Amino acid sequence: MAEESKVYYTDAAIEGIGQDKTLPMKFKRILDKYPLAEMVAKKSVAIKMHFGTGYGFSTIHPLFVKILVNELKTAGARSIKILDMGIQNAIPRGYTNEVIGCSIVSTFGESNKYYYKEPIGFKTVDEVLFGGEAVDCDFFIDLSHVKGHGDCGFGAAIKNIAMGVIHPISRGKLHQVEGGIDYDKSKCDYCLKCKKACQREVIIANNKEKKIGFFYHHCTYCQHCVLVCPNKAITMNERDFENFSRAMAIVTGRFLKKFEPKNLLFINFLMNITMLCDCWGITSPSLVPDIGILVSDNIYAIEKQTLDMIKTEDLLPKSLIKPFTLQEKGSHLFEKIHGKDPYLMVNFLPEYYDCNKNYEVLEVH
Repeated sequence: MAEESKVYYTDAAIEGIGQDKTLPMKFKRILDKYPLAEMVAKKSVAIKMHFGTGYGFSTIHPLFVKILVNELKTAGARSIKILDMGIQNAIPRGYTNEVIGCSIVSTFGESNKYYYKEPIGFKTVDEVLFGGEAVDCDFFIDLSHVKGHGDCGFGAAIKNIAMGVIHPISRGKLHQVEGGIDYDKSKCDYCLKCKKACQREVIIANNKEKKIGFFYHHCTYCQHCVLVCPNKAITMNERDFENFSRAMAIVTGRFLKKFEPKNLLFINFLMNITMLCDCWGITSPSLVPDIGILVSDNIYAIEKQTLDMIKTEDLLPKSLIKPFTLQEKGSHLFEKIHGKDPYLMVNFLPEYYDCNKNYEVLEVH
């Protein structure tokens, strides 16, 4: 049996008044658990995070990013860059060189053409374009804000790679994998009973062509549209919606293989956990009370532990955006909200990347 990986955890709660007891200081103490000088000295370090968009304000606070950057500098990193695609969204949220102490760089360079083609060969994802700034670093840190996601249940470390280090062209191909519902236009009389029955605005009406489409992000596969269709034009297929989670795992695994395991670190912030991805440009009330921070060099372990710590019974009032309601089906809170099992892509990942499933959680105070 493989030796247990370590997932370091610090609780969002603080035990008394004093700066040394605050969450930022506890985050620093987690980082001190790692021999950073051995890990990053004389290496170029890329930190992949998401800056958010629009009027969203639930991304990782710049203070935590600054602490991470300072620790890397002290450890002797040759260079440090913060990466994301939408760097225009960095400054409004305080992610600047002056605040966090390092440069903010587009994952695809200034020209947006700095990338490497990677063959994938899964469904519509024939290949993806990985950002050159992410691929060419010596040490990669996956810094993620945990939240719900309508396409794969939740977004954290895996999504930050699978959707975050690939070009928008590739992201479009990945979204084309979504599915689970078959539609036969020849049987459709365009009565739109399906649209009226859908409580999540999944059905898209095309009045010009007299046909419908589906916005799978909002779909919980409740089958109301299937049941009300008088002509059986809408049917459920055999769980094809799982293909999106599998594609996420494949792309993530392919990227991680570009690095030796010793040159990877994963950090998940279980704070301000909202029902939608930060890319929506809005921040809704937190689904559950703030939980804390997890750090590990094992992506499987940190993602599974993240999900395990988010409990349905902890759901806070007024945290769901209307018209969303909690569904009866599913065992995890994210599945009850979005209708997709969030563990799928985590469990798929070991098929495409060597993951140690044995881990222990160590709390840092």
